[in-house]
Amino acid sequence: MSNNTQVSVLGLGEMGRALAAALLAAGQPTTVWNRTAAKGDELVARGASRADSVEAAVTAGPVVIVCLLDHGSVLETLEPVAGQLAGRTVVNLTTGTPAQAEELSAWVTGHGADFLAGGIMAIPTTVATPDAFFLYSGQQRVFDAHRDVLEVLGEARYLGADTGLASLYDLALLSGMNLMFEGFHHAVAMATSRTEGTAADFTGLLVRWLVNMARVLPAFAAEVDAERESGAEPRLVQTLDLQIAAMANIVDASRAAGVDPAHLELSLAGLRDLLGQGHVVAGAPTAVRRLRLAGPMAGSHVARTGSPSGTHGNGGGGRG
Repeated sequence: MSNNTQVSVLGLGEMGRALAAALLAAGQPTTVWNRTAAKGDELVARGASRADSVEAAVTAGPVVIVCLLDHGSVLETLEPVAGQLAGRTVVNLTTGTPAQAEELSAWVTGHGADFLAGGIMAIPTTVATPDAFFLYSGQQRVFDAHRDVLEVLGEARYLGADTGLASLYDLALLSGMNLMFEGFHHAVAMATSRTEGTAADFTGLLVRWLVNMARVLPAFAAEVDAERESGAEPRLVQTLDLQIAAMANIVDASRAAGVDPAHLELSLAGLRDLLGQGHVVAGAPTAVRRLRLAGPMAGSHVARTGSPSGTHGNGGGGRG
């Protein structure tokens, strides 16, 4: 796919404008459309073509990038032009669920077009920088055909033929981010509960600590995969009595500092449930299985007796 291929961008919120700007900066012929046409003024001044209708945008070229509010707005926008989709490729970068990606894929391909589901792992200011990466899933031939243009937006990572996988990874990554921020807010609330505690000083320590702890995540991930594939026992484990004691201390200190410990109490209750079921140690595979609503503990490979085969000496614990 050459850079002479016309690309249309539907949706000019902050992210949509960033996507279109990146395409223009790379010399990509770009058509833009938005319900509020004025949002495209700056892009038009930089060389974009403005479509006065969705139909005009879709028929402007073979590639249509969609970046709208939600799944409903995507369907609402594309349904009136279903007859013009045949022979084109729709790349949906609107945040949505895996089921919505699969529904949209079936609908788009049913009208004779190719489809890629995508996830944007960037903020508008990091689009087209080394910090940005984009997730894609769907037919590999479609991804390969358009990869050169997709790489303009940021590193293009193909996940596989499972159409819902990009949306699943996108939302899973966002869940990790959101829980990190929730943890940050809780930690800062604790640290600033006394007069001499400052958010700035504490955050410098928190970042240093989290960066160090993040280095063990690939090892945790390897143990999750190994247990799923072969039932291999994890080595990076802690005894549950240690994890429970650590989490109880955090809950008590939070409450004493006037900070709501409700989400930590849920974790503590889960650890106590595991202990009550006869488990002695637990690591990342246990924590992942415990979070799955349909994931039975029966058949678990978590040790129930004896000492752990290896320990992760993180006294801060809380990992089930």
